[in-house]
Amino acid sequence: MTELPLVLLHAFPLDSRMWNAVREPLASRVRVITPDQRGLGRSPLPESDREPSLEDAARDVVALLDRLELDRVVLGGCSMGGYLAMAVLRLAPERVGGLVLIDTKAAPDTPEAAQSRLDVAARAEREGTGSWLAEANLPNLLAEATRTRRPELVETVREIIESQPAAGVSWTALALRNRPDSLDLLRRTAVPALVIVGEEDAITPVAAASAMAEVMAGSTLVVLPGAGHLTPLEDPAGVVEAILSWYPATHEK
Repeated sequence: MTELPLVLLHAFPLDSRMWNAVREPLASRVRVITPDQRGLGRSPLPESDREPSLEDAARDVVALLDRLELDRVVLGGCSMGGYLAMAVLRLAPERVGGLVLIDTKAAPDTPEAAQSRLDVAARAEREGTGSWLAEANLPNLLAEATRTRRPELVETVREIIESQPAAGVSWTALALRNRPDSLDLLRRTAVPALVIVGEEDAITPVAAASAMAEVMAGSTLVVLPGAGHLTPLEDPAGVVEAILSWYPATHEK
């Protein structure tokens, strides 16, 4: 029996390097695919006059599955990657055989958060990403203990953020602010689901993870102690164990 491949979608404002610590141990069991999303990492930002939308990013994911000749996958994502996974589920549910939602939430942006994304987009267009983007995000992305005791990890995250193209950061920030509420979408889905959250996650807290897990019948919720919003970086062993312990043995390619 061949298990479905696992596609992991990264957080904002990072790229697929955030999966480096989990990719190899996961790949010992399943095929793992970790793309960069449009405009970030090594993925180009297509020219378009359309208003930025996660639906277009979701089409990118479906196009990737087409190129790789994958009919169905287990789709996972951290933070923004979770939002994008839900957008793919809305666009092409037949391609999703399971969900791994990591440090993310189903709720849309509050008006304050939406305004903040507008501000980020405008500043990225005006100044580039420079050091301000990392400085603005690091306090919320990583648990306090991580920031104080693991300077090498802080620098890794900083380097990834500072390397992101300004145009991609701006496009993504604008796309994220318009995403819909996905709780009803999750309620309707019948695929196996795993929800992982850091106990110290300040952006998408345990309550948000619980809300998703509660509406998905038979889902599994894993809370990782001491970790913040970037559990694949802060507790890669915990993330790997959670995924491999859950990974549905009944998935067939």
